[in-house]
Amino acid sequence: MQLRYETVGSCASRIDIEIEAGFIVSADFIDGCAGNTQAVSALVKGMAVAEAVRRLKGIACQGDTSCPDQLARALEEAAMKC
Repeated sequence: MQLRYETVGSCASRIDIEIEAGFIVSADFIDGCAGNTQAVSALVKGMAVAEAVRRLKGIACQGDTSCPDQLARALEEAAMKC
């Protein structure tokens, strides 16, 4: 499954995600802090969707959300579609 998620309230404007059999194949952030978003992408690659949501949901950065939190929200949305 491929998902294009338009973010709200974070530096990244979009996250392109690929999920296969409940595991994250890739998560590419568009815009945002390059070093941080590349690190998050590398860390979640191969991780179960549920585990990534558990670890990332609720992380805040200059407000009530962040790039990792937006990824968690996108993954939750993807899980509901499966």
